[in-house]
Amino acid sequence: MKLVIASDIHGSAFWCGKLMELVDQEQPDKLILLGDLLYHGPRNDLPRDYAPKQVIPMLSDLKDIILAVRGNCEAEVDQMVLPFPCMAEFTELLLDGKTFYLTHGHHANPDKLPPLPEGSVFLFGHTHVKMDEVRSGIRCLNPGSVSIPKDGSHSCLVYENGEFSVKILED
Repeated sequence: MKLVIASDIHGSAFWCGKLMELVDQEQPDKLILLGDLLYHGPRNDLPRDYAPKQVIPMLSDLKDIILAVRGNCEAEVDQMVLPFPCMAEFTELLLDGKTFYLTHGHHANPDKLPPLPEGSVFLFGHTHVKMDEVRSGIRCLNPGSVSIPKDGSHSCLVYENGEFSVKILED
């Protein structure tokens, strides 16, 4: 199974468009969204081309392949305009014999891991910084931020054939 894993779009039509280009190129089985889809949040500057109403149809077109969790910026109104579930604090996938735990990262995070079997994969966003570390036998990965990176590059992850790769979204 091929996954594209992204977080922290924060309503940027420009950067969501770049993510859509990558999804079109990669043709994943699932698009994993780790929260903060539409709203920029009170602590963030407005991202480039902040236009949540333009992001809604881009994401909606992929509703059949999206698996999303709630970020700290999601609200009930977001669920009202998106045709896929986006309000779960976390979800799990069993893939390639491993548990993949998906969350935004503002509650559970690499410093506060949920109980998971050794060898599991913990996927989270929230920090806007890419990460790939093993902690307590759990591989912790953060795809960085699609629209407001704090590490210098707009990014997401691709998972295929048991391997993760960072994809930089170009301007």
